Amino acid sequence: QFMLLFSRQGKLRLQKWYVPLSDKEKKKITRELVQTVLARKPKMCSFLEWRDLKIVYKRYSSLYFCCAIEDQNELITLIIHRY
Repeated sequence: QFMLLFSRQGKLRLQKWYVPLSDKEKKKITRELVQTVLARKPKMCSFLEWRDLKIVYKRYSSLYFCCAIEDQNELITLIIHRY
């Protein structure tokens, strides 16, 4: 569905959308998702169910790599973060 990179302060660094959405909808999704991920504790799981999607995220230093998938394997998505 999409991939986002954002900082610990919540500033969006990179976004890639694989589904067509309006700019207003993209901003709304981004804002909600960034708040949700940043509110999670560091020891919590890197997978979460959000709306009808699976969110897979990983923190590297001060950046979060966040992917939204429908029904693929979450672990494969974590490996993609390395490339």
